[in-house]
Amino acid sequence: MSQPLPLEGIRVIDYSHFLAGPHLSRNLAALGAEVIKVERPTSGDAGRQHAYFINGQSGYFMQQNMGKKGLCINLKDPRGLEMMHKLTDTADVFIENYRPGALDKLGLGYQTLSARNPGLVYCSISAYGHTGPESHRAGFGLIAEAKSGIMQMVGTPGEAPPLLRIALGDMYTGLNGVAAVCAALLGRVKSGKGQHIDLALYDCLVSMHEYAVQAYTLSGGTELPEKAGHDLPQSTLYGAFSARDGDLVIAAQVDEAWKRLALLVGGEALAGDTRFHSAAGRNAHRMEILPIVRAWAAERSVADCLAALDAVDVPCAKVQRIDEVLADPQIIARNMVIEQDHPVVGKVRLPNLPYHFSDCDTTPKSPAPLMGQHNRSIAADLGYSQADIDALARDGVLYAEEAVASLQN
Repeated sequence: MSQPLPLEGIRVIDYSHFLAGPHLSRNLAALGAEVIKVERPTSGDAGRQHAYFINGQSGYFMQQNMGKKGLCINLKDPRGLEMMHKLTDTADVFIENYRPGALDKLGLGYQTLSARNPGLVYCSISAYGHTGPESHRAGFGLIAEAKSGIMQMVGTPGEAPPLLRIALGDMYTGLNGVAAVCAALLGRVKSGKGQHIDLALYDCLVSMHEYAVQAYTLSGGTELPEKAGHDLPQSTLYGAFSARDGDLVIAAQVDEAWKRLALLVGGEALAGDTRFHSAAGRNAHRMEILPIVRAWAAERSVADCLAALDAVDVPCAKVQRIDEVLADPQIIARNMVIEQDHPVVGKVRLPNLPYHFSDCDTTPKSPAPLMGQHNRSIAADLGYSQADIDALARDGVLYAEEAVASLQN
């Protein structure tokens, strides 16, 4: 590994909370940026109050904020706002996820900060964006998932849709933010100017539709995706099946893969049935095909199903629990779970990010910061004297949780 990380030398101010913004900046930190996590005194990022907890520390916060520095500052005090302005003057990127207009009132809106620092890339994340009739409304990933049409397509017909159980809206918006910020930084090389990036959770999830939107518009409004349970009606055979001791998925929607699967589960009679030799034919006769595959899987263990499918080169996988994922040799080989030494908790194992560069290492170098862990070093870097820093700490403008006292900044 000989190259510097791609974003080395870029300073990011993360004034966001909970998930979409912190996930965005966590990615930037992994790519080499110096990320300063700014939090409000005593309570900090709302993610710190989210389970799972160990020794009073949130695993949720630790996962999304590793690799960052921590500054905890009272921005309602003029001295705190002045320090924040000095900090943003030195920044390349500013990330926030407050309701549109909220930071304008605080003196941290795009117009204010870009006037002071014209090269600043300012990324706003909100539920609905900064324009449109719903821009004023608050929202979370769940709201965006429901409104986007995604939730309506999953689950069993006749029942309320299930919760997705992963924060799809927040995580996908955060990743879109990574792309947008990096593009804006590249554009700044040519223009010399930063700009405002306006990202909405709702927009990001609507953009994620790879099939439903085009199917509806190109069909003249006649094709509406509906809940289908355990398979895709437009991609036969592609779905989940139950074996004797668990569940597996089979992806045999491509013609040649289907023929191999058909020979395995139904012999020459099924494999030779020309009605099923095209995607359109399989979709039209889906209700004939599914019971045959379901019966085949139900008679076997998951391991036996997978072995048989692998032998004929039909893509398949077990539906794994989290403990099985963490023990998966592929995940271990790819370093997708990393171990860190946390100053309060000790050793923790958390999910890694999926970056694998040929000539640099994106493994996080430090755990998530304690609240206010780097107050003093950041203030000193901005030119504050030791006496000034002591006064700001004494007056509560700078706040640090109790455990910070035992650390060296």
